[in-house]
Amino acid sequence: MPAPAPAPGQRQLDLGPELEAAAPSGCSLRSRARAVPVSREPGWTHGGAAGVPPPLPGAGATMFSCVKPYEDQSYSALRRDCLRRKVLFEDPLFPATDDSLYYKGTPGPTVRWKRPKDICKDPRLFVDGISSHDLHQGQVGNCWFVAACSSLASRESLWQKVIPDWKEQEWDPEKPDAYGGIFHFRFWRFGEWVDVVIDDRLPTVNNQLIYCHSNARNEFWCALVEKAYAKLAGCYQALDGGNTADALVDFTGGVSEPIDLTEGDFANDETKRNQLFERMLKVHSRGGLISASIKAMTAADMEARLACGLVKGHAYAVTDVRKVRLGHGLLAFFKSEKLDMIRLRNPWGEREWNGPWSDTSEEWQKVSKSEREKMGVTVQDDGEFWMTFEDVCRYFTDIIKCRLINTSYLSIHKTWEEARLHGAWMQHEDPRQNRSGGCINHKDTFFQNPQYIFDVKKPEDEVLICIQQRPKRSTRREGKGENLAIGFDIYKVEENRQYRMHSLQHKAASSIYINSRSVFLRTEQPEGRYVIIPTTFEPGHTGEFLLRVFTDVPSNCRELRLDEPPHTCWSSLCGYPQLVTQVHVLGAAGLKDSPTGANSYVIIKCEGDKVRSAVQKGTSTPEYNVKGIFYRKKPSQPITVQVWNHRVLKDEFLGQVHLKADPDDLQPLHTLHLRDRNSRQPSDLPGTVAVHILSSTSLMAV
Repeated sequence: MPAPAPAPGQRQLDLGPELEAAAPSGCSLRSRARAVPVSREPGWTHGGAAGVPPPLPGAGATMFSCVKPYEDQSYSALRRDCLRRKVLFEDPLFPATDDSLYYKGTPGPTVRWKRPKDICKDPRLFVDGISSHDLHQGQVGNCWFVAACSSLASRESLWQKVIPDWKEQEWDPEKPDAYGGIFHFRFWRFGEWVDVVIDDRLPTVNNQLIYCHSNARNEFWCALVEKAYAKLAGCYQALDGGNTADALVDFTGGVSEPIDLTEGDFANDETKRNQLFERMLKVHSRGGLISASIKAMTAADMEARLACGLVKGHAYAVTDVRKVRLGHGLLAFFKSEKLDMIRLRNPWGEREWNGPWSDTSEEWQKVSKSEREKMGVTVQDDGEFWMTFEDVCRYFTDIIKCRLINTSYLSIHKTWEEARLHGAWMQHEDPRQNRSGGCINHKDTFFQNPQYIFDVKKPEDEVLICIQQRPKRSTRREGKGENLAIGFDIYKVEENRQYRMHSLQHKAASSIYINSRSVFLRTEQPEGRYVIIPTTFEPGHTGEFLLRVFTDVPSNCRELRLDEPPHTCWSSLCGYPQLVTQVHVLGAAGLKDSPTGANSYVIIKCEGDKVRSAVQKGTSTPEYNVKGIFYRKKPSQPITVQVWNHRVLKDEFLGQVHLKADPDDLQPLHTLHLRDRNSRQPSDLPGTVAVHILSSTSLMAV
């Protein structure tokens, strides 16, 4: 057995370093100088929790879709069989042996697997309901998971999905024959809900549960949920060290967004701090889960207590986010002064913040008694306390927001359109079939990675993107599976692109590269077409991943599989492209003006295909920044660029230019005078247009 769990504040185990990177120019993996190896990525901890607001009816309902039985084990069929044969279930896939406890190491004291009825009298799934204060960590370093369970317990709409049929699964003393020693729990893994069946045999030493257990000796929901999660991971030891954010995603199907308070300098930047608080307020009010933690600077600092009472290398639950009204009586209503405050909870249930606005501080005299009661302010050492958000940003280093993505059209809150695609990084000798090219540092192979295209259809839209690699199971022979270092880049491409990218274009955004199970990015992008390239940091690494893209309107997200137009039976009759040409219309100048300025747009035409830009309002010097890509069967025919003025009744033609777009043209940038449409003697019209042209006889040049 592992050594007994250390007392709060003591270090539990040493873990390998976790690396992360940001990639402003190229990509790099770097160990953060201030981060102790045991800290791993933001949210990685031995313990911690995510904050939980009051239950929100219907929140996250759309996250729960059809459920897949894990390892094809049907709970209802197995239960019926046990009741028919009058035997208690014994799970052959997760046996009551050391193989279910460890993947490596020497077993300690003899573990006896016992059913709840052999541990106590009157066993129950729940005693006096379910509470976030029920849980206690055992002899495995999985307080990250225990903290997530604590969050789960506070949200009825969520725990009833993880613990389905809970009334049916509860012990019924009046119907002992209806008990089959079998339970099932549901987790969101890699894009789908899985139903995990377990028996009720739990590991004990001296008749005591050695892992997660409840305050009440006869309450077993948390121990059983932990066993199902351990089965999903491979064994109990696989839960030793992990990320609270991963468990929260597994419980909700949401997405986690890490925020580095130190790098963002939120403590000193009031504007950024106010914006972050508003986002946290929104996430909290819409059912999201939030946690905060302090990175340990050295291994010796892990779980060390600061003078202010906070603990390093430890995650705290954010249990409330609100603007607190200052003042008493009517004065409080007429004064507009409010304070941004956060309520946090130490999952140990003790050791609180002792600075301003701590339980017994004088600052609470500024708040009326009724307001304090509404906020639930107490003076007992229960691990829960209030802080101003400014102090949170000053003392904490990381915040993780796990938001439930609402896709229900019936909701009063903002809804999202979700695109969910499965992919894989795979090796192949043929470069055109290889899909494991590594990050942009490896320019020769970067474009061999999987590529996905999506559209932003509004003038500007917030886009949420998350990639999650398939969790690697642990085995006694192979040990715990390590995550790959992963990330992704986003490029703004031609409005009509249908085939894979082969050269660099404008990078619209990029994620960090980190060996976390999932990587998240929130970005705002203008209207247009984009390509996402998810990669491993190094080339040659293989694995499966799930890509999730959330936009305000459907994005038509899909994988780009073809490198160039395919040869078909019609190619011999209709011809096959001989050239590829990229036309980038940068802008125009000196357009025919009006009292309010031109409301112009540009159209690029080539062999029946055309690309149109957005309207640039009220200017005679518009910046279109629109690109089109054309696979040309008739290279002798020019490409036409037309400029139009948008009007209510009928659009006005402002001029056009013809582009030969010859591959031999060594000058890519052209500034051309607009001309009319007279084919015999075209004359110049007011204005010029700036165009960047790239042509090649290789259809995989762009």
